[in-house]
Amino acid sequence: MYLPAGLSLSSHGPRVIPLQINGHSSGSDAQGRDSLREDLQEFLGGEAPLHQLDDLTRVNPVTLETVLRCLQARYMADTFYTNAGCTLVALNPFKPVPQLYSPELMREYHAAPQPQKLKPHVFTVGEQTYRNVKSLIEPVNQSIIVSGESGAGKTWTSRCLMKFYAVVAASPTSWESHKIAERIEQRILNSNPVMEAFGNACTLRNNNSSRFGKFIQLQLNRDQQMTGAAVQTYLLEKTRVAYQASNERNFHIFYQIYKGASEDERLQWHLPEGATFSWLPNPEKTLEEDCFEVTREAMLHLGIDTPTQNNIFKVLAGLLHLGNIRFADSEDEAQPCQLMDDAKCSIRTSALLLRLPEDILLETLRIRTIRAGRQRQQVFRKPCSRAECDTRRDCLAKLVYARLFDWLVSVINSSICADPTSWTTFIGLLDVYGFESFPENSLEQLCINYTNEKLQQHFVAHYLRAQQEEYAVEGLEWSFVNYQDNQTCLDLLEGSPISICSLINEECRLNRPSSAAQLQTRIEGALAGNPCLGHNKLSREPSFIVVHYAGPVRYHTEGLVEKNKDPIPPELARLLQQSQDPLLTVLFPTNPEEKTQEEPSGQNRAPVLTVVSKFKASLEQLLQVLHSTTPHYIRCIKPNSQGQAQTFFQEEVLSQLEACGLVETIHISAAGFPIRVSHQNFVERYELLRRLRPCTSFGPHSPYPAKGHSEWPPHARGAILQPLLQDILHTLPALTQTAGMLGDPAEVTPAPVHCGKTKVFMTDSMLELLECGRAQVLEQCARCIQDGWRRYQHQKQERQRRAAMFIQAAIRSWLTRKHIRRLHAAATVIKRAWQKWRIRMAFLASKELDGTEEKHLSQASHLPCSSSLPPVQTRLLEAIIHLWPLGLVLANAAVGTRGFQRKLVVWACLRLPRGRPSSYTIQTAQQDQAGVTSIRALPQGSIKFHCRKSPLRYADICPEPYSPYGITGFNQILLERHRLIHM
Repeated sequence: MYLPAGLSLSSHGPRVIPLQINGHSSGSDAQGRDSLREDLQEFLGGEAPLHQLDDLTRVNPVTLETVLRCLQARYMADTFYTNAGCTLVALNPFKPVPQLYSPELMREYHAAPQPQKLKPHVFTVGEQTYRNVKSLIEPVNQSIIVSGESGAGKTWTSRCLMKFYAVVAASPTSWESHKIAERIEQRILNSNPVMEAFGNACTLRNNNSSRFGKFIQLQLNRDQQMTGAAVQTYLLEKTRVAYQASNERNFHIFYQIYKGASEDERLQWHLPEGATFSWLPNPEKTLEEDCFEVTREAMLHLGIDTPTQNNIFKVLAGLLHLGNIRFADSEDEAQPCQLMDDAKCSIRTSALLLRLPEDILLETLRIRTIRAGRQRQQVFRKPCSRAECDTRRDCLAKLVYARLFDWLVSVINSSICADPTSWTTFIGLLDVYGFESFPENSLEQLCINYTNEKLQQHFVAHYLRAQQEEYAVEGLEWSFVNYQDNQTCLDLLEGSPISICSLINEECRLNRPSSAAQLQTRIEGALAGNPCLGHNKLSREPSFIVVHYAGPVRYHTEGLVEKNKDPIPPELARLLQQSQDPLLTVLFPTNPEEKTQEEPSGQNRAPVLTVVSKFKASLEQLLQVLHSTTPHYIRCIKPNSQGQAQTFFQEEVLSQLEACGLVETIHISAAGFPIRVSHQNFVERYELLRRLRPCTSFGPHSPYPAKGHSEWPPHARGAILQPLLQDILHTLPALTQTAGMLGDPAEVTPAPVHCGKTKVFMTDSMLELLECGRAQVLEQCARCIQDGWRRYQHQKQERQRRAAMFIQAAIRSWLTRKHIRRLHAAATVIKRAWQKWRIRMAFLASKELDGTEEKHLSQASHLPCSSSLPPVQTRLLEAIIHLWPLGLVLANAAVGTRGFQRKLVVWACLRLPRGRPSSYTIQTAQQDQAGVTSIRALPQGSIKFHCRKSPLRYADICPEPYSPYGITGFNQILLERHRLIHM
């Protein structure tokens, strides 16, 4: 990408300065600069809305200056995360922002239907990777590459991602699994302070700089629950144990035990107050990372008990005392070097803490053992020079610390790693050292910057170069963007047959002493044609310059070959095997078959395994893992090198933006199509959208309408897919219109979709539109299925209801008939019994009555018809004929009817022959006597009958009379019977 001019922005406004992009300077005339200044001032005049741009692809025009301005506006507004197309840009706030990483915010991003619609955050990347694992989109495994300069916040970002996954990827259903998940989460989170204490240090650029690379593999089971993790480390800077640059410090753990040990522990570890150690510079500087209790508690949670911890810290204290050993030059080369006066106590204390014999330790440091002969049986002892003694001392400390670090990593892995059969997918977090350029750079910086070059190439290959090449292959009309390719620099570092790494390894294999000037001459002579190799003729020290993608770095060749050899004298390993310390016994087991790299047997000597060779092998293995996953990138930016909050140095940020190729990324992400789907997969997923068109059925031109997509012949697949693709794409205007009706019409713009030769290319907005349309069609289909199912259920329930009603009606009919039959049978029995009782009662009543009644009845039958009652009285008599018990009561009552009505009542109740009532005399009892007399009591006189309910059954029932004028019933006649006198 070539720009006519560049801007150096300051608080006073834009200032035009010439820039060099990709090594080419570009100039323009005054008119062009004035025009560009006017355009930029018009754009930058609205500075207020810049902090509202969540994605740098929306900046217009996309230049380094406009991107820088946007980032600065967002940083000053305490907005530290910004999208840059496919990459997340993270600015280090250099201050605690607890509300930005709270568990509530983690759950909010996890529960959001579309996390990308929320504000940019590291949790957005974490949730996207987690949902990709759940959706099983190939490749299923995910990786997050956190890159940036030292001090940009890579370690903090990785720590936040681990906390996020520990919260969202642990949703157990049972109490036991809940406890297991909590233990795994705690161990994974506790691995951070332990790894940082033993692997991080304070450098010129960062107080908590990672001095090793690590790839954390978070393991998930089939239910996407985190079951464990695994840590793989790369290139620990073990030289820092014995050498620290000016104003830098050793690893944090040394300062933690120096400042945080108790009085008893100081006595055990021989660390008195105010003691000075050569390998412990700047102890007065207090950092947040110097908290000893946090490290001890984390180690305890990882299964490292207190005695083992004390053993570890005792060994570390022994290394500190080992660093205070100083040697004096010997006057006679045949005699070993003598100790300095103040070093005698140090070697005694170091041997005591490491539990080594003091004399053997001193002899191993001062005398070198040489084996010669065919079978290497001849042994020679040669005193070492002062420099060689210092080297052997440093080598001993580095060897112990490296073995201890590897042992800690293995303990952490055994504590948090899950059974291989219990997890199926993983999410990888790659936290590697950032690009480094110090005043003095050696092999460590060369390997670190080589790693960053490989990761930059991986990013370029994944997002930039592969994307543009794929556009060309698919036949898309595309204006190519000039991006910065670092393949030339990689050829310089690792190319074949000759490169810097191969020349350094060759110097290690040659059985001759190597000088720094000679190595510089060989590199400049063999690789002079590479444009990434620079020369510094003014430098007095032997060195060479490599032009990295992030800028030129000068490497000193002094000591480069020795560091690459990383020699381990065999007598040092044998010395440590003699230790009585339990931890060192584990770190250096006695194995007779073990041979060091300086003890090749026989004539065929194996090639020396150098530091660069081992590092390249582990790096290639890491890149293979990254290539097999779906990568996600987080670019960490350091606003200033002083670590101050609310301070934004434009020049420093600008160099970082140029180094990571962020502008090229934004250009391609904004103009390109990050979503690519093959024709067959596109049709299989979005063929449902054809339902939105009125006529979408297969026509007679389609010879394979009934077959599945996978069963189509290869020669006919393309011809069949093209009409389907066109039908699907023709539904996009309707989808866009529908989206405009549902949302803001101003925000809905037709997103481009391009059909290549084998793939469909689209943007994120178009993918979202297609998914909305697909969800709409699926909802319609679901509604149709629900309607049909409800209709079927309703019809089924109606049939069942009718069947139940028919069964109920049949049962009720059967029960009713059965009941009626029982009633008929009972009525028949009652009727027969009643008839028998009635006949018997009639017979008894007829025998009670004497002849007077029969005579009266015979006389009454001869009365003339003129003596019958009037019609009115006849109707009254018929009306009360069925109320004879009540009539009897009323007739004999003290109050009530009088005179003639009373006689009619008695007449009706007694069923007397119809004649004149005056022809009978009815005599009632006295008013003070409650009751009437009965005709059965004539021989004894008047008998009173109380009006009570009779205890006899059917006593209150008036049966049909046997004769029209017969008087029947046992208790029916309740009047005192006198001789009837005709009036």
